Amino acid sequence: MSANPTPPDRPPSAQTPSDRPPSDPQAPHHGVFERLSHSHPVLRAMLWAVLGGIILNLLNAVARLLASEMNPPQAMFLRYLAAFAIMMPLASRAGRDSLRTGDLAGHLLRGVLHTIALTMWFFAMPEVSLADSTAIGFTTPIFLMLGAGLLLGEPMKAARWVAAAIGFAGVLVVVGPALGGSAAGATLLMLATAPMFAATMLMSKRLARRDGPSVLVFWQAGSVTLLSAPLALLYWQPVTLAQTGLIVLAGVLGNVGQYAITRSFHRTDISATQSVRFLDLLWASTLGWLIFNDVPAHTTLAGGIVILASSLWIARRESRAARGEQPR
Repeated sequence: MSANPTPPDRPPSAQTPSDRPPSDPQAPHHGVFERLSHSHPVLRAMLWAVLGGIILNLLNAVARLLASEMNPPQAMFLRYLAAFAIMMPLASRAGRDSLRTGDLAGHLLRGVLHTIALTMWFFAMPEVSLADSTAIGFTTPIFLMLGAGLLLGEPMKAARWVAAAIGFAGVLVVVGPALGGSAAGATLLMLATAPMFAATMLMSKRLARRDGPSVLVFWQAGSVTLLSAPLALLYWQPVTLAQTGLIVLAGVLGNVGQYAITRSFHRTDISATQSVRFLDLLWASTLGWLIFNDVPAHTTLAGGIVILASSLWIARRESRAARGEQPR
């Protein structure tokens, strides 16, 4: 007999969670979060990647607002300065040792490359719609998966390449018309940042083997803030109160979004989550329409359907493989 039996007159609604039998649908371990916590690492990595994509698309919308109202280098510097300032109290509370790294050179090199790519991206952003800029960013996973296989020795499954190729075909449908318009130069400039961002993500994956997500986010924010300051001062202009609010919001979104993406790197191979990132086009199109009145073109919608199909296919295949079932 149990030492603390449940009184027979206690109604079900008054029972504690430990009183409920395992078959009770209201038992804690039957909850959504409990099931997710016990899910396969690949699925959790994909969910982190999707969450990071949503947050970073919100960040892109805020950054575009800032870049259209002030000089792009200043907007970039203030966005990272805000992110770094927000992290400082948390870093102080956690202690200096929690943010130490054994690869300072690696973090600084990543910061240099990321700063160069961001500068190009911020200059191009005011002329490129959110949907198109996101679609251009989808070329990054192609370079990313290639680099992960060649440089990090990650296994390259054929299904992941097929999903990436299908998604990239959808990207071409989206971006093709933009290359013949007035924003062709900005589009090509933004396209040139894709392999550079892929390189910084590969560096993040390598650094993540030693340092945690908070360390990576902290050092990226600090290095980009420091390296972007000279160019920002050259283009400096007064900042309004409304812009200050957007800058703080950008700092928060940047920290949370980068943390989510870095968590996805910790869960599985970096190439396993990239097809899901193609869903970012849906978030970008929606935000562009709501905030900037950018109505997605027919080619954007058509390409989005192709991209969505590839994402759903690889997610389902990875999930079946994780359960030990034969992928289809």
